[in-house]
Amino acid sequence: MSSEYQERPTHAAEMGVSETDESYQRYRAEDRSLGEIASEVLENASTLIRQEVELAKAEAKDAAGKAGKGVGMFVGAAIAGLLALIALTLMLWWAFAVLIGGEDPALGWSGLIVTVLWLVVAGVLAALGKSELDKIKGLPKTQDTVKKIPNAATGHEEKNR
Repeated sequence: MSSEYQERPTHAAEMGVSETDESYQRYRAEDRSLGEIASEVLENASTLIRQEVELAKAEAKDAAGKAGKGVGMFVGAAIAGLLALIALTLMLWWAFAVLIGGEDPALGWSGLIVTVLWLVVAGVLAALGKSELDKIKGLPKTQDTVKKIPNAATGHEEKNR
């Protein structure tokens, strides 16, 4: 062998680490090749990514269900509002016209009053639908576990607790 070849350091002091260092103790206790360690790291990373994707899918499905509920309420409110609007508007319009004008119904003013009433109803329904959509929080569990990946990848899982 060449005189330039140097043997791998065997003592912690030669490598510049404390012998009580946890990662050094693991290094000394394992008798695996670099290829085996790399293979295990890649396998663990692959498993972690698959689990994160599954978690994201589950959370997205839950969020979509909540969004669907809010949108469904908007649609239901719109349909119910339209049907009620047709029947009630005609009845209220005529009733106000008779009240305001007596024998000569005031259709213009009564139409304005009915329109304002329906705008108030639409505002209330929109506010209720918005509050349902505001309950969606995104993917909180996925965000939390993704933050833990760097510590897990470097062998410091205890920092995630």
